[in-house]
Amino acid sequence: MRIALITAGAGSMYCGQCLQGNTLAAALREAGEEVFLVPAYTPLRTDEEDVSLDHVILGGVNVYLHQQLPLCRWLPSPLIRVLDDPRLLRWVSRRSAATAPAKLGPLAVSMLRGDHGLQRRLVQSAVRWLGQAVRPDVVHLSTVLLAGMAGALRRRLRVPVVAGLAGEDFFLEQLGEPYRTLACEELRRCAGELDVLVASNRYYAQKMAEFLHLPPERISVVRPGLNLAGHAPLADPAPRPREPPRRRIGFLGRIAPEKGLHLLADAFEMLAQRFGQQVDLVAAGYLGPRERPYLAEIERRLAERRLSGQYRYLGAVDRSQKIAFLQSLDVLCLPSVHPEARGLPALEAWANGVPVVAAGHGAFPEMIAETGGGLLFRAQDAADLARNITRLLEDAHLAAACARQGQAAVHSQYHAQRMAEEMRTVFRQVRERAGESQSPLGPRAFEPGSL
Repeated sequence: MRIALITAGAGSMYCGQCLQGNTLAAALREAGEEVFLVPAYTPLRTDEEDVSLDHVILGGVNVYLHQQLPLCRWLPSPLIRVLDDPRLLRWVSRRSAATAPAKLGPLAVSMLRGDHGLQRRLVQSAVRWLGQAVRPDVVHLSTVLLAGMAGALRRRLRVPVVAGLAGEDFFLEQLGEPYRTLACEELRRCAGELDVLVASNRYYAQKMAEFLHLPPERISVVRPGLNLAGHAPLADPAPRPREPPRRRIGFLGRIAPEKGLHLLADAFEMLAQRFGQQVDLVAAGYLGPRERPYLAEIERRLAERRLSGQYRYLGAVDRSQKIAFLQSLDVLCLPSVHPEARGLPALEAWANGVPVVAAGHGAFPEMIAETGGGLLFRAQDAADLARNITRLLEDAHLAAACARQGQAAVHSQYHAQRMAEEMRTVFRQVRERAGESQSPLGPRAFEPGSL
């Protein structure tokens, strides 16, 4: 089966879509499929061996220029190709700040209109290139926000189209009106062009079924999976020794208000009152220019409370740095203010035998219930976050049990090979359905979580 995985790049940032797209492509190849990982907007940035093509469709520079400058919609094709060069896009990504979603409303609406939007020429070119260079049997879009392409893909390539669901609701919430309403309307229309949508858990499948006005059975659930190479081997972790009794609390994720580092900083102040200088807070993750004042305010507050010596920010970490960071922790905290759609850092912590304390909303309640890998706290309640961290720090046997159960669950349920096999099942089913009927989202639907 020839599979085109079209994955939206995030410029210079490590992002879950890039990481999971690359992991899925590699695992599908290992399983014997012919896979083409195609970046959209920018080249991918991944912390594993990059298996993507050195070709970008819907290049970010061209997409932006087509939106802002009408004359650019008539640029000669050779110049369009120059502006889509991956080397240029990498250079631009390193030197430009991400645009705030609130300013992206018109562009988001236009892209969802696909070959009826201002980027129609780019969409048509991308579809034509896929038909000539890849000739896929099935196309998988990493996010439903790329579904503006779906109609053109189905009409011109006559192949089924699958789209992932991974936090699109938060992006749409940040768009200003009237663009938020228009984008939601276009997205619901685009969903009708898809053969199936795929969410990472039952929580997000149900949420997006309601949001997109689709019956729940129209969305399948395929759990995310990790490439376990380099992570800690599966073991039966004993309680960690407490001599010397220095504890390390970790945060892994993009540094932004919705990820809740400020909440963890509040909880850390309470922990320092209990444990004194025996507890440290270490954070790692991408920091964009717009979020620098946010982090500076957190660090200023910690300095006022004389906690700077017990805090460290590591910056964006590569794979080996990330694994070393995780293995140094007693607890990883995921205090997200906005409900998470996927929760990859929890899986990475469990892969390295580290228990997790996570916000009690979004994907985390389901993940904790399935794995037993940690504790939940009341979302946005710093005192309850501190209480649950304290439970794990003071009860070594509980912490070891959470670590053991979480690691076992990753090795049995949340690994790349299982994710690939479940996606292969989705692809086979949509191809069978496409052979029986040309209508998208027909009556033979998937049961969420049945794969």
